[in-house]
Amino acid sequence: MITQPESCRTFLAHFQDLRQELLELIRWLVEQESMTRVAAATTAIAENLAEKLQADGVQVDTFTDARYGTNVRARYPLENSSESASDNKQLLIIGHIDTVWPMGTLAQRPFRIEDGRAYGPGIFDMKSGVGLAVFVLRTFKKLGRATRRPVTLLLTCDEETGSHFSRELIEEEAHRSKAALVLEPPIPGGRVKTGRKGGGEFELLIKGRAAHAGNDPRGGISAITELAHQTLAINAMSDYDVGTTLNVGVVSGGVLCNVIAADARASIDMRYSVVAEGERILRAFAALKPVLDGAKVEIRGQINRPPLVRNPSIVKLFEHARELAGYIGFELGEGSVGGGSDGNFVAALGVPVLDGLGVDGDGAHAEHEHIIIDDIPRRAALLAALIETI
Repeated sequence: MITQPESCRTFLAHFQDLRQELLELIRWLVEQESMTRVAAATTAIAENLAEKLQADGVQVDTFTDARYGTNVRARYPLENSSESASDNKQLLIIGHIDTVWPMGTLAQRPFRIEDGRAYGPGIFDMKSGVGLAVFVLRTFKKLGRATRRPVTLLLTCDEETGSHFSRELIEEEAHRSKAALVLEPPIPGGRVKTGRKGGGEFELLIKGRAAHAGNDPRGGISAITELAHQTLAINAMSDYDVGTTLNVGVVSGGVLCNVIAADARASIDMRYSVVAEGERILRAFAALKPVLDGAKVEIRGQINRPPLVRNPSIVKLFEHARELAGYIGFELGEGSVGGGSDGNFVAALGVPVLDGLGVDGDGAHAEHEHIIIDDIPRRAALLAALIETI
């Protein structure tokens, strides 16, 4: 009988031999631009991936929205298993095919390899993770390797803009799942993510009264001055000790400098680590009152991601992954981050999530975005070992 350490080493050797083939798949993905909210682009890459997966003999379904594009769901039934799980739950693997990069970026910064790193728009976040998942699951079918439970791969098209279309499908699959593995990029240095903040986007609308700034300065109500008061009040809601932050990031108002501004608005980013903190901020927003007599204050928006809270079930999943990584030959660390992912929706339903399982690198949403090529076989072996044992 093959022991788990032997199986992990076998996976590593296999993916070391196929590193170039896996890298070519990642390049193929990078060279299909798929900016978020460009529905034609995300649909094109989704259809190409669906065709590849169907060629592997996998059951594939696609789900399309005119605004966001197309999601891909691939189901891998339980095969070749003598030790199947008794709970009838699947293993869910999640990635996203959309990127933040505008169409045409690839012409300015094409895929390239330099000093052991592969560069390209979206390669770290998260075309390499998508490639990893597709390649590893293909390997299971080719080698006839057994899993303990059926596996579902879900690739979404709108993660970068809040998963408004995909959330329902993600939660539907989460309810069927024992655990979820998210192929988002790791924390640079290779650490997986066992905690993520939740967040929301809000818009503050201020109504004042216009007046001539020279002839009738007291006759007006400055919406900009009111906005300044409200900005200070919103900033004061932050509680850094518990991970709650608010940022008034975009402001606008007024028409000319010699007119008391009648209107002003601001966009607000809110992040929180604890569910109760999200509720506190919503109550505080609802209680905002104007400081200037006659001004009106309105706030719109909502929390769009719950937090991914590090809990005992997530820690247990991480410890299992760390043990497997040790067999493969590297030390796996963990950490928490401020950004959210599709894993947040899964964790909020009580399903353990291990996030940040993609290829190590750096530069998410930045021009120096890259992955470390030597890390590809290690991360592929870890993903394969997790699929085999969960």
